[in-house]
Amino acid sequence: MAMQPNTEFLTPEECAQVDGALMTSQDKFATRVAVYALRSLKQVAAQHETTIAHLKPAQIEDWVYQDESLQSGIDREFRRFFSRLVLSSLKPLQQAAQVANVPIEALTIQQVVAWFEREARVRLGESQTEPS
Repeated sequence: MAMQPNTEFLTPEECAQVDGALMTSQDKFATRVAVYALRSLKQVAAQHETTIAHLKPAQIEDWVYQDESLQSGIDREFRRFFSRLVLSSLKPLQQAAQVANVPIEALTIQQVVAWFEREARVRLGESQTEPS
């Protein structure tokens, strides 16, 4: 099944799933970037007929630079910064895939959100147990 290019950063359904998670604004931002990254990485991998694990950073950066949802009013420096965010999303996506016992390509939005939510709870629990 070929994915159609989407001119929105996240779909309303994806936004609703992230917004419904019990996380801080910072964690929700990271989750949104990861959801966008997952969708984009699937498209880049399909375009290059490879898996996400075999993508090269330059292939990912090229995709971000050409993404229509990031074109209007956004300068080159922001696209460079954002491509780094997408690249850095690979690590949590790999961890979420490992927890779900699936390849990154098979991750669902629900699994990504659940992983970030679980990580946020772990961090919150750790910060509450530290001595004051």
